[in-house]
Amino acid sequence: MDIAQQIATELEINKHQVVATMQLLDQGDTVPFVARYRKEATGALDDIQLRQLAERLEYLRQLQQRRQSILKSIEQQGMLTAVLKIAIDSCQHKTALEDLYLPFKVKRNSKAQTAIDAGLEALADALVAAESINPEYIAEKFLNRKEKIFKTEDALQGAAQILIQRLGDDAQLLGLLRNWLNTNALLQVKAKRGKADQQSKFRDYFNYSQALNKVPAHRALAVFRGIKEGVLKLQILPPAHNQLYPQRLIEQQLDLGKRRSQDYWLRQLAQSAWKDKLQPQLQSDLSKALRERAEINSIDVFAKNLADLLMAAPAGQKVTLALDPGLRSGVKVALLGANGELQAQAVIYPHPPQKQWASALACLKELVEKHSVALISIGNGTASRETEQLVKELQNHTQITFTQVLVSEAGASVYSASELASYEFPDVDVSIRGAISIGRRLQDPLAELVKIEPRAIGVGQYQHDLNQKALGLKLAAVVEDCVNKVGANLNSASVQLLTQVAGINQSIAENIVNMRQQNGAFDNRQSLLKVPRLGEKTYQQCAAFLRINNPTQPLDNSAVHPESYPLVEKMAASVQASSAELIGNQSLLQQLDVERLSSQYGRYTVVDTIAELAKPGRDPRPEFSTANFADDVTSINDLNIDMQLEGVVTNVTNFGAFVDIGVHQDGLVHISQLANQFVKDPHSIVKTGQIVQVRVLEVDAQRKRIALSMKH
Repeated sequence: MDIAQQIATELEINKHQVVATMQLLDQGDTVPFVARYRKEATGALDDIQLRQLAERLEYLRQLQQRRQSILKSIEQQGMLTAVLKIAIDSCQHKTALEDLYLPFKVKRNSKAQTAIDAGLEALADALVAAESINPEYIAEKFLNRKEKIFKTEDALQGAAQILIQRLGDDAQLLGLLRNWLNTNALLQVKAKRGKADQQSKFRDYFNYSQALNKVPAHRALAVFRGIKEGVLKLQILPPAHNQLYPQRLIEQQLDLGKRRSQDYWLRQLAQSAWKDKLQPQLQSDLSKALRERAEINSIDVFAKNLADLLMAAPAGQKVTLALDPGLRSGVKVALLGANGELQAQAVIYPHPPQKQWASALACLKELVEKHSVALISIGNGTASRETEQLVKELQNHTQITFTQVLVSEAGASVYSASELASYEFPDVDVSIRGAISIGRRLQDPLAELVKIEPRAIGVGQYQHDLNQKALGLKLAAVVEDCVNKVGANLNSASVQLLTQVAGINQSIAENIVNMRQQNGAFDNRQSLLKVPRLGEKTYQQCAAFLRINNPTQPLDNSAVHPESYPLVEKMAASVQASSAELIGNQSLLQQLDVERLSSQYGRYTVVDTIAELAKPGRDPRPEFSTANFADDVTSINDLNIDMQLEGVVTNVTNFGAFVDIGVHQDGLVHISQLANQFVKDPHSIVKTGQIVQVRVLEVDAQRKRIALSMKH
């Protein structure tokens, strides 16, 4: 089966869709561009399917490269048979491929190789193949003083090492055992000697046992972290009711059961092969596979949470007062214009130990009234609820009506100390930069969060234990997809936001901003071709994702691709109108002959273009809304069982969702408490940033644990 057909089968799509996508990706087209503007070729595969296809394509191509390398190596050894070549060519997994290659890997200084060099291979062959022989009797023929084989037990030990090595290199046996263990084995975890401290964060795993194929990702990663820190150890064992199955399988491989004289010796050999060779080897393989599965699962969870956070509703281009709360260090204040520019800054000290409540209130009142503030963004860290009370009192002292919102501070400190923040605000204190980030992420979460390393945003589980390269690639893809779904304003987007637009790299993004600063705002997309290093290919990929307010070409403020402008002109001509008159005009758009246009331009292109003309530049993000935290609940000590509260989902994991209810400690809605019905995947019920109603089930103030329920 060729690669295209295999991917088509796995993803349950047609082969021609895979072939077309492979060609587009190979010629440098980006996933966002292909997903939106090459539907005719791909059969409308979406960005998720395209990412899966691209990942699988890379894996299978790497597999093919490794396959060719292995075939070449074995051929050079003069040991490549037709049967072996067929087996290698048919391998669809890297593990199975490496199993087949095991016998042909050079094994330096192994006991088996030493025995082979001593001439004991014939003895090993005889012990397995002969009808019935006495092991000690036949071994006497292989005594060799030169090779230091003085006793029959030395010869038999050498033969045993050869046979154990063969069993460890037997791809078919390894495959059978690995598959059986994957389905039936138990993961058993215990504390290492002297490490069973009941105060340890790993105490839940001091005597933990679960079916290997049912271990949840978060538990697997916790176990591996405990192992890394020297607290835990694990074993992967056959189930209690069938512990001897692996040994029986090995015995079959040694052709036992014929009532031969050497059977007892071979049975002891099988036991030793399992205990000393195959079990440790397979335990290592299966532990690695468990970790990889857990990492993939956790990376997927992280990616979903990040996508939800990036696609959160923007409050919009409104004057915003941003507050980064603190106690002793004060509340940092940043006044931001509608486009996020810093217009004023201050530090106030309303809380202990200074308790300058009146002067803090006066400072905020002056800023709110002078700048007609519409939004007040409050960081959700230390002293956030106390600062929220200050803002609520402020509303009673001014005629200006504003909306106050508690905003996650995750990653704000990372941004404030970054090189980028220093570049954007070279003369602004680090603490004020944090407040700026908190304010801007309320105005437009996507535009601000792209400036922060995704791993620092804090919506994953065990992110520091994951494969950092795989995590980085996955999260980068999420950011790219989200930015291109929303689009970017060509005349206001930061370098960081532009870098995420399809086809644009750091250098080109910087050139766009430099050209904007030197020559003024772009008034049409075509001018992008004047940007240094931005050629036709890059223009093709990025142009439709960039928007221009009040452009000379009205379509430049829409998601219609420039290559479809002739289509729009033809549409307009067919109803005796101009292209500009079509935009937002449902009456004219309904008169278009979709079938006739589709025969020339393709149905997907025509339908998508009409949809965009109907609502040009429509933001796919939801409407902005805010959660209302209870005024009388500001700390964990204020919580009571069965209390009904409103909160915001801050993180979704495999085992449930964490919810901010305004007490500085997120509560957990366990997966069993998410809904009245059975829930398999928490993401099917909640997403990061969602406002939810919860009920308090349990409060452990000492351990700072809050159990919540969303059941009705």
